[in-house]
Amino acid sequence: MPGIDECLLHAMRLPGVRGAALVDWTSGLALGTVGDAAGADHETAATETAELARMAAEHPTFAPAADEETAAREGSGAPSGSGSGKTPPIEDLVVTTRTCYHVLRFVETSFDSSVLLHLWLDRVEGNLALARLRMRDLTERLVLE
Repeated sequence: MPGIDECLLHAMRLPGVRGAALVDWTSGLALGTVGDAAGADHETAATETAELARMAAEHPTFAPAADEETAAREGSGAPSGSGSGKTPPIEDLVVTTRTCYHVLRFVETSFDSSVLLHLWLDRVEGNLALARLRMRDLTERLVLE
């Protein structure tokens, strides 16, 4: 099971990736970064990414409906390898600009955490569908200590 550095290096192997970061979305702290920063620097990008993630995660519009929560608890919606900890309210966010994609994947952990994987993709060279699938796999296997 990969740690932070290995997870980020695997993410950088995707076509069109310009940068990746693991971010605590409550504090805005970058836990690890690799590649180019989306914006001025990695710290600023982490802070701004966390702000967007908090808005989406804490807004009632994006909270799962009661029926979805019940289905997830009964086993049909829980990701494989997930622990018994806090389940992020949403799976991922995709922000599309004219030149790139920003994909934010919330990480489910066995303890109460608020971590996400941020992938910055070139729009011409990147494959959004492949990136989302690979990010799901990476975050399910990620080991945070």
